[in-house]
Formats: sequence, C-alpha cells, structure tokens
Amino acid sequence: MLVFKLLLTPLFIGLIGLADRRWGAKVGGWLVGLPLTSAPVILFITLELGTTFASHMAVGILMGLISQAVFCVTYAWLSFRVNWLLSWFIGWGAFFAATLAFEQISVPLPLVFISVISSLFLVLFLWPISGGRGVSAQAPAWATLGRMVMATSFVLLLTSTASLLGPHLSGLLSPLPIFATVFAVFAHKLQGGGPARQVLHGVVVSSFACAVFFLLVAECIGQWSIVATFSGATLCALLTQGWTLWLLRRHTPPAPRKTDQEDDGCVIEEQRFRQL
Repeated sequence: MLVFKLLLTPLFIGLIGLADRRWGAKVGGWLVGLPLTSAPVILFITLELGTTFASHMAVGILMGLISQAVFCVTYAWLSFRVNWLLSWFIGWGAFFAATLAFEQISVPLPLVFISVISSLFLVLFLWPISGGRGVSAQAPAWATLGRMVMATSFVLLLTSTASLLGPHLSGLLSPLPIFATVFAVFAHKLQGGGPARQVLHGVVVSSFACAVFFLLVAECIGQWSIVATFSGATLCALLTQGWTLWLLRRHTPPAPRKTDQEDDGCVIEEQRFRQL
C-alpha cells in the first residue's frame, strides 16, 4: 500500500503541474486542494483498521481543513512582506497551532461541518486583494521534478507516523498542506507572491468539496459498504468541485486587452529584435 501511495503522489503532482502550466495558478491550486493524500489514506485505514476508526478519522480530517485554511490565509498575507521560506515556516506554524487546539476538543459531526464551511467563507472574506495583474510566467520544467520529490518525501513522513497517533490526531494531521505548500513555495520562489496567493486561494475554494467528501465518509462509512460510501462521497465531492470551478471562472476578471499604443510598441520591439 505504501508503494502504491508513493507511486500515486508523483503522478498527481505531474498532472497538476501540467494543469498549472496550461490554465494558470488558480486552477492549479483548485486541483491541489483536492484530498490527494487524505482520501487514499482514509481508504487504506478503512481496509486495515475498520470503519469505526475511519469514521473518527474523517471527523478529524474535517476539523483539519480549518487548520489548512488558516495556513493558506497566513501564507497569503505574509507573502506581501517576507520571502517564501518565512511564509512557509510561519504558515505551517499556524497550521500546527490550530491542530494542537483542535486536538483538545471533541465536537459533534454536524457542528464540525458547519464550523468548517463557516471558516472557509471567513477565510475567503479575509483574503488579501492583490493589486495589478498577476505574473503569468511559467515555472521551468525542472520545477515539476522538484515538486514530485518534495511532495513524495512529505507523504512518506506522514504515512510512516499517522498509524501511531490515533484516529483523531491522524485525521487532524492528514490535511497537512503538502501539495499546497509545494506549489505555493515554487510559485513564490520562481514567480513572486501573486501566483502563490492564487494557488492558495484555489486550495481554499477546493476545500468545500473536501468537506462534503469527508462529511459523507464520516456519516455513512458505518452504515453503507465501503464501495458505496466512497463512491457516493466522490460523486458529491465532484459535483461540489464543479460548482466551485464555475464560481471560480465566473469571478475571475478577464485579462485586460492591450491598447493600440502597446501593440505598436510590441511591433517596434519585435522589428528591432529582428534587426539585431
């Protein structure tokens, strides 16, 4: 199972990297926000440790989505002032601080889900507004390989320790923003804070589908079969994800068109380049 997860991780990273280069940082972040590590992990947990353990872990993962959103908004605001390394470390510090707080409390599933949805809307409301156009430069090809190596290392560390922590803490740690961090850090380092904020904004928007997925897993895993539970949760999550993608595209302003003067300037620069 560990080999299977480690093979899936670079595959997911590669596919998302292609989407990021093709459609931009917002769509890349929207895909990164999917439960690419936590969903397979809880499936394996269900097969190995039973449905009761998996149900409690799913509740922990739901609460962990709040910690992930805290990381995203913290990194987004810090990216205006500090470099990618400090943004990363402080953002992860905020994630683990929220995780420690949530470890001390036990909340019924309906209240957890309401709290997650409310927190996501609050984070989107508090999201910083970037002035000007975003950077459109693409990351070099070697960045995809670097993302694969980093993400796979993080997944290996997570999977090797999660079984020792119990269902609640394992669930809280499962949304550790591994993929989000990898893509945001590379975007920040290579392109600046703007693309990193776009990635993390997409992660927050995508978290609504994650919340629906783990709500259904936590509620239904003890009553339905494993196949029915995960199939129904995946279908509902995809429908939610499609809705968020529609909203994302609807509220994304179109790129401003160049003026005639800018077009003339581009032609002149091109002529000069050819003369050289």
